[in-house]
Amino acid sequence: MKTILRGLVGLLLALTLLWLLAEGGNLLTAQGFFPWRNLLVQYSGLLGMGVMSVAMVLAVRPAWLEHRLHGLDKMYRLHKWLGISGLVLSVAHWLFSQGPKWLVQAGLLEKPARGPRPTPTVEIFRVFQEQRGLAEQIGEIAFYAAVVLIAIALIKRFPYRYFFITHRWLAVVYLALVVHSVVLTNFSYWTEPVGILMGVLMLAGTLAALISLFRRIGINRKAVGEIVGVKYLEGVKVNAITIQLKDRWPGHEAGQFAFVTFDEREGAHPFTISSASAADGRLQFLIKALGDYTRTLADTLKPGDPVTVEGPYGRFHFEGTSRRQIWIGAGIGVSPFVARLKTLAAQPDGRVVDFFHSTAEVDEEALQRLEADARAAGVRLHIFISTRDGRLTGDRLRTLVPDWQQAEVWFCGPSAFGDALRQDLTSQGLPVAWFHQELFEMR
Repeated sequence: MKTILRGLVGLLLALTLLWLLAEGGNLLTAQGFFPWRNLLVQYSGLLGMGVMSVAMVLAVRPAWLEHRLHGLDKMYRLHKWLGISGLVLSVAHWLFSQGPKWLVQAGLLEKPARGPRPTPTVEIFRVFQEQRGLAEQIGEIAFYAAVVLIAIALIKRFPYRYFFITHRWLAVVYLALVVHSVVLTNFSYWTEPVGILMGVLMLAGTLAALISLFRRIGINRKAVGEIVGVKYLEGVKVNAITIQLKDRWPGHEAGQFAFVTFDEREGAHPFTISSASAADGRLQFLIKALGDYTRTLADTLKPGDPVTVEGPYGRFHFEGTSRRQIWIGAGIGVSPFVARLKTLAAQPDGRVVDFFHSTAEVDEEALQRLEADARAAGVRLHIFISTRDGRLTGDRLRTLVPDWQQAEVWFCGPSAFGDALRQDLTSQGLPVAWFHQELFEMR
């Protein structure tokens, strides 16, 4: 979470400082309502386009940024907060622009007399000045569209398949906002560091928007295959789906995930890979039947069906400095640990591991497989069935693992559960950096 916060705050501070550098003189001499209103319109517009440009770049899943942001889950969480920030800043920009006009119309504010705008000496700026009215109209329409589309993205009750379609429209909205910004940004900014940075950000965002519109996201990380096995585990309501890839697979580490497309109309869904990396390109996914789509997989998928897999992604890789580890897999959060167990059975790493699996649902076959995998890997398994054993808490974990302070903790499961355990353990002395949590939410 610190990486996400630093990224967001760092971007806003950088743009603010550069804007202050460009407008320092005007800030000292500005007097009256309208001069300050004009400054705030420019400032909010710069910040809004800055965060939306970075959000657009993150949307295309650049591999070179995943490592720096410690995983695609962190990258998408930053993308989400950039989107929220962009929405808030866009609303502020719209209010700074339109609010004074409403006050003038209501007779509460007097609009100052303004002569003709100075004619720019640069030809391209003269063209921009002639198109100000059109750019304002484009910006207003794009603003309304952005509000609706970002709201759809944030409302999780909105079905994923519709979110998948509508979210791509944001690329078109972004390109319209680029036109709006280029024409209406204070011309003097373009020779200042703030204008150069904004130009770079909007160029990168434009390229990312085109990649999205032409459906080229992750094109170099996609592999085609077919389903070779489908099994539904009734007790835990999990689909165990095995895929044989026909294209070359670069391999993956335990804990990574991939975007899997079973149906082009539904789009790609992220699922954790539950099988160890294999040279034969056979992958297994344990998919919880949670939503309208995943509940139908056992009935609609069959061996021989085509599938596309994009990945691997993620940095939930069980690396660390300590030779002691504690794993906590809650519900379907067990998937990355299943893959790790299989990896350790073939290639032990010498670490001492306690693995806690907390679940409300029971499938005896699944538990027997988990126990067998744990034995083969030399991992001490603790199974907590909530209806029988109660809830796993920090106190119970510390009792069962007396040397817990020497262990790095790896958690995958419901975010609220993980947050509670992290707060409990870190308050008792566990270093914050030793609690690794997968933020497996793509929206």
